[in-house]
Amino acid sequence: MTPAVSDIIEQARLAAQAFVEFGGSLFNPTVRLGVTGLSRAGKTVFITALVHGLVRGGRFPVFEPLANGRISGARLAPQPDDAVPRFDYERHVRSIVTDREWPDSTRQISELRVVIDYQSTGGAMRTLTLDIVDYPGEWLLDLPLLNKSYEQWSAETLAYLQRTTRPPLPKPFLEQLATIDAVAPADENAAIEAARLFTAYLQAARLEHRTLSLVAPGRFLMPGDLAGSPALTFAPLALPSEGEPLPGSMWAMMQRRYDAYRDVVARPFFRDHFARLDRQIVLVDALSALDGGPEAVRDLQDALTAVLECFRVGRSGWLDALFRPTADRILFAATKADLLHHTAHDRLEAFLKRLTDTAMVRAGAAGAAVDVIAMAAVRATREAMMGGELPSIVGTPAAGEWHDGQQFDGNTEIALFPGDLPAEGLKAGDFRSIRFRPPPLEETDDGNPALPHIRLDRALQFLIGDRLR
Repeated sequence: MTPAVSDIIEQARLAAQAFVEFGGSLFNPTVRLGVTGLSRAGKTVFITALVHGLVRGGRFPVFEPLANGRISGARLAPQPDDAVPRFDYERHVRSIVTDREWPDSTRQISELRVVIDYQSTGGAMRTLTLDIVDYPGEWLLDLPLLNKSYEQWSAETLAYLQRTTRPPLPKPFLEQLATIDAVAPADENAAIEAARLFTAYLQAARLEHRTLSLVAPGRFLMPGDLAGSPALTFAPLALPSEGEPLPGSMWAMMQRRYDAYRDVVARPFFRDHFARLDRQIVLVDALSALDGGPEAVRDLQDALTAVLECFRVGRSGWLDALFRPTADRILFAATKADLLHHTAHDRLEAFLKRLTDTAMVRAGAAGAAVDVIAMAAVRATREAMMGGELPSIVGTPAAGEWHDGQQFDGNTEIALFPGDLPAEGLKAGDFRSIRFRPPPLEETDDGNPALPHIRLDRALQFLIGDRLR
């Protein structure tokens, strides 16, 4: 298929942007790290803990440049992009350390710059600039739309809705959809109602911890200043198997608005932010999928595969950096490993590896370095043995959480056996997910205590360790 003129122009803009950024990196080496993942995976906590550990000098024995004393200091620098909000690092630290509350979920794109002063392995003093990009997990759902027509998206979405094991969720939308004739004249009121009911389904699915792998657009969940616009007023339709939309038809109107969404929302996000990333970490709440059952597991696998198909990955040489930048390292991280005893961490890691096999094969074949870990950016629990033989975790459940018929007040510490993970295969295990509060931390003179973690240093070593040699 001959590339569209708009696609050629888009590639030219990306190449020009890459050329400018490559010139700057010759004098100021910079790594742009994308923190991605579906909602509730812990992106905000991860960034906060990573930056806190670098700036404070955390307990990172696996992060070689810090463990060996080659990092002389790290500091926050002014926001690099004037049009992008700054990641509110200080407020998030206070939330975790002082309030013992998890930070609010990401609701808009943000960025933070950290400058690292270090000694190379050859003894020279150097500086690396780390730009960390954070954005809502829901926006990831939009990336596969760039490679799909309205007709493809409608067919896939409706097929997904009709085979879901939770039919009450999409029922109101599907009932209204049955009253719409795609080839009939466009009806604005019907379009508004279809978009409303479809959005209500997306919101209900998110509340029930569905990963929404084949259901987009994500911006319907966070409309911002686009609320009520035609670009957010469309929905999938039951379309004829053949033919083209007639001008003025419902099909034509929905197709036009879908294309506008791709051009106004999805494509600028990909161009201005996503395509510029050098390194990727994909945070995955695998435990919630296990807790949700087999459908949630399959859905999460589909979501990760769909998202990874949109990544620009591969071994990055100077020509790539000059004309077509790619992400040369991708880390998949199963978060919330502190909800399991360490004896189950290898199972969690193996589960994620099986979950991401398809995506990893693609990325690896392109020359990118890929790894999988189980981690907790901030460890909320500690370990114990119940009855001397049952591996358990100890922590303070968040207010309102339930376990064994008991609702917690946010102050009571408990010990529990979290359950078993599956030994093999992509299936749900006997696992019970409970949300714990951040742990109480030891006081320090500067009021800046170390944040306990699980394998955050391993993540840092993989993502930027090679750039600090």
